Amino acid sequence: MCTALVIGGMIGSGVFLLPSALAPYGWNALLGWGVTIPGALCLAFVFARLARAFPEAGGPYAYTREAFGNGPAFIVAWSYWIAVIVANGVIAIACVSYLGRFFPALAATPGLPAGTAVALIWVLTAVNCRSVALAGSVQIATTAIKLVPLVAVAVIGAVVVARHGTAIMLPFHGDSLSAGAVTASATLTLWALVGFEAATLPAGKVIDPGRTIPRATLVGVSVTGLVYIICCSAITLLLPPDVASTSHAPFADFAARFVGEQAALAIALFAAIAAFGALNGWILVQGELPLALAGDGVFPRWFGVTTATGVPVRAHLLGSALVTLLVISNYTRSLSDLFIFMALLSTAATLVTYLACSLATLKLRRDPRLAASPMLTTLAGIGVLFSLWTLYGAGREAVLWGATLLASGIPVYALMRRSRRPT
Repeated sequence: MCTALVIGGMIGSGVFLLPSALAPYGWNALLGWGVTIPGALCLAFVFARLARAFPEAGGPYAYTREAFGNGPAFIVAWSYWIAVIVANGVIAIACVSYLGRFFPALAATPGLPAGTAVALIWVLTAVNCRSVALAGSVQIATTAIKLVPLVAVAVIGAVVVARHGTAIMLPFHGDSLSAGAVTASATLTLWALVGFEAATLPAGKVIDPGRTIPRATLVGVSVTGLVYIICCSAITLLLPPDVASTSHAPFADFAARFVGEQAALAIALFAAIAAFGALNGWILVQGELPLALAGDGVFPRWFGVTTATGVPVRAHLLGSALVTLLVISNYTRSLSDLFIFMALLSTAATLVTYLACSLATLKLRRDPRLAASPMLTTLAGIGVLFSLWTLYGAGREAVLWGATLLASGIPVYALMRRSRRPT
């Protein structure tokens, strides 16, 4: 179950647009995957050992609090919540992109993609505000569907290469490889693997978390990385670069080129439904995460207020309002540009968490509960360097936006500290 939680946390809808973002990098993207997957495994090992040493529920912010105290723990929790909020914008954009296969005006009309994405966010916010049970029903109906496009592309790619050989693939030219392109593509590929820390969050409810969570995390990252590198590389290397880089629905365009338009429409429908389901699930997290953090005293009690049915409506409304402002403020971008910008922004916010936990491991290496070995210390150091490297790869714009959103939590923390002072 924990392995499924890890894989489910990573396999969402963002991957359905990722091949378009990676297409301009060509073979550099494959090298990006080659760096990102080992880097994510290093981070996953660090998270697994932290979960074994400190199995209390809470995951990343609990580890940061153990090492550095309440202030840094709040920053990590706030950045993680921001990452979830921004990710909802990315997922909504992915849904709109594949709906554009059926309604071409969605991609052709300026401002309409952003407006449609916002509408989807608020429809599912209303669903989640109505009741958790209703949101759960939507999730059950859409979970398995997200695997269909991934499996279909993997099978089609294998058949095409088996029939035509490697001659049909994008030619390899060594002089086209560059450190900058690998760095940029690695940050984008990391977006697809964000979520591997999911199994650490419910550690307090897991049987034998010291053994279960590490195994689930490492197996989940390995399986998901393999699935992604096969699917994304098939599209990046088999579709012409000018087609892949401008596609608003790369999985569908891939199917259209090698199988036919009917297959493309079927994959587009599955991808749109999968994105809709993923958006529903992450909007649920958008509300439940600050509710749990408020219960632990990390977030203000304001986030912990619920309705009679236990729904954190305040957290839902605030989160959806923030992502709406973010999407609308970038409405002039094309679908692909909006996806890339928000994916990099969400990744940058998540990297704050990964960096903090790697640093926490180094800080706590002498704690007897962690029982740090030279290997763990080395992997934590690699985690720090990998986090900083991919944060650099996110680019100046995404980092500045991320810093601004992160800074928005400072007044909240200040108010919390003030309210706790004895009068």
